[in-house]
Amino acid sequence: MDVVLREVHDSDLPVFFRQLNDPEALRMAAFTPLDPADRDAFDTHWRGIRASSDVLRAILVDGDVVGSTAVYGEPGEREVTYWVDRAHWGRGIATAALRALLAEVPERPLYARAAADNAGSLRVLRKCGFRQTALARGFAQARGEEIDEAVLVLED
Repeated sequence: MDVVLREVHDSDLPVFFRQLNDPEALRMAAFTPLDPADRDAFDTHWRGIRASSDVLRAILVDGDVVGSTAVYGEPGEREVTYWVDRAHWGRGIATAALRALLAEVPERPLYARAAADNAGSLRVLRKCGFRQTALARGFAQARGEEIDEAVLVLED
């Protein structure tokens, strides 16, 4: 299995939109857009982040787009994020992609957040060197309720 990152192309956006609308993936991610099915809001969001100085990459496995990963935010407060199509969960793709992104973006510290019950995402972050520093509460749009959110940091 060959996991590589590349810059996001226009042709990736329909794939990302489809992935964002998987009900099980939305529930697991928890902290999602107000209406993931709103294509105009999705397009506006992606135009903004593609025009920013954020580091945004498509995740490819054996040449197929299976997700995205990014580092975003203000210096000193930058966070990582990733999304892998549910059909590819449990294969080490998120870990490989995040490691590649961290090699590309050497600045530290970097932060991450995940629903506290998202064991898979927390495992990926820990494998990549993140450690949990706090537990917060936040409204999880995809679940319609306030839930616990793990806050993690990668310092070196």
